[in-house]
Amino acid sequence: TMDDEQPRTLYVGNLSRDVTEPLILQVFQQIGPCKSCKMINDTAGNDPYCFVEFYDHRHAAASLAAMNGRKILGKEVKVNWATTPSSQKKDTSNHFHVFVGDLSPEITTEDVKAAFAPFGRISDARVVKDMATGKSKGYGFVSFFNKWDAENAIQHMGGQWLGGRQIRTNWATRKPPAPKATYENNSKHLSFDDVMSQSSPSNCTVYCGGVSTGLTEQLMRQTFSPFGQIMEVRVFPDKGYSFVRFNSHESAAHAIVSVNGSSIEGHIVKCYWGKETPDMMNSMQQPYNHWGQWYGNGPQISQYVPNGWQVPTYSVYGQAWNQQGFNAISNGGVMEPTQGLNGSMLANQPGMGATGYPTH
Repeated sequence: TMDDEQPRTLYVGNLSRDVTEPLILQVFQQIGPCKSCKMINDTAGNDPYCFVEFYDHRHAAASLAAMNGRKILGKEVKVNWATTPSSQKKDTSNHFHVFVGDLSPEITTEDVKAAFAPFGRISDARVVKDMATGKSKGYGFVSFFNKWDAENAIQHMGGQWLGGRQIRTNWATRKPPAPKATYENNSKHLSFDDVMSQSSPSNCTVYCGGVSTGLTEQLMRQTFSPFGQIMEVRVFPDKGYSFVRFNSHESAAHAIVSVNGSSIEGHIVKCYWGKETPDMMNSMQQPYNHWGQWYGNGPQISQYVPNGWQVPTYSVYGQAWNQQGFNAISNGGVMEPTQGLNGSMLANQPGMGATGYPTH
């Protein structure tokens, strides 16, 4: 996350009217200790929703991945990061973003804001921190309402001393923001539901491109770990893109919604559902030919490779074969029908699929 304070509060919506604060706490505290739960009952007849605050960002991130789309009292809940009132009011996507690099480790967001304030009205400023250590990564961003102010700041602040170092400045997107109609801009505002439906429910793989320098597996894991359990990461540093495979379609969709159009190490990245690449096909071909012999459907087996490298899910007599060792889940009707297509069941949530989340 690019914020100084990593988010710890979740929005939980689409709740049944019978859900209470204690019930929500009981469910979410199974993942980590909660600080508070605030239920909002809308008088206009909309469904109630609530905010759950955790003590620890990691527990909030784990709850987001685990609980979104699960049923509580028979209703599928929507879970997302809560936006603070200040950030709800300002949509800065059409403002003018300046990249600020070579920052001394002790420079804070406030320092950056103060240094750039003389150039005009600032809508947002942030120093990017390492999620693991909480230390500054040595770069940040300043957003201006006015293009002229941003241009001025880039011109005059490049090479200026801040703390003990001369800073670098540039457009954050390598160019001023394009008009609203561009593909990047539209895709940046895709909703979770749109993204969920863009690819088959068995696809758990995210493509992330545009990191032309400094792309490492560690950087990808750091960027994507808040959204769910990562099963595999493949990086192609010379090409500036990577593939990240999650253990669920939902986690992958959350990652796409949040990371697309954001900045990683100063690069604005594109993020969408993964497709196979020749490199990946070659390395994947061996095991799939092997499956093909078992199931006697060699030729079609390649169609599963682009879809997140999942072993095909066979629905046999109401049993879902779980790709982690083909454990038969034979208690037929337990999984919600919404998890499958045409009555088949998808086993892409190993461990949680059979019983759902305990919701008492």
